[in-house]
Amino acid sequence: MSRRKAREMALQTLFQLDYNSKGKDEALEIVLSEYSNIAENTKEYAENLVSGTQAHITEIDTLIGEISNEWKIDRMPGIDRNIARIAIYEMRFGNEALPPNVVINEAVELAKLFGTEESSRFVNGILGSLVKKK
Repeated sequence: MSRRKAREMALQTLFQLDYNSKGKDEALEIVLSEYSNIAENTKEYAENLVSGTQAHITEIDTLIGEISNEWKIDRMPGIDRNIARIAIYEMRFGNEALPPNVVINEAVELAKLFGTEESSRFVNGILGSLVKKK
């Protein structure tokens, strides 16, 4: 299983859900169709990330809002917002106990790949503050 690929797929799906009126299943299917030769457990992990993040979206967005007092959640760039959401889901609500530094590192790498020059620092700052707040 490639958790990084699963996170990429989840990020793309959540981003679509932020900006399109598609449902979760349709958005996920569109994203999954773009990836060939992906292991079934990687797809399942992506689906779990999307479903879990959506199930806890209110709690996650509240945490982000408390940490990033200078940025309202709806004014954050969509990529940054959804990378942070996925990472917070994994750290706080996920089924597996993943080390926070691993989750943060993966989120920062996603931000470097999909975000702007500032995205990785922004995501790292939010997630680092969350870990310290714990």
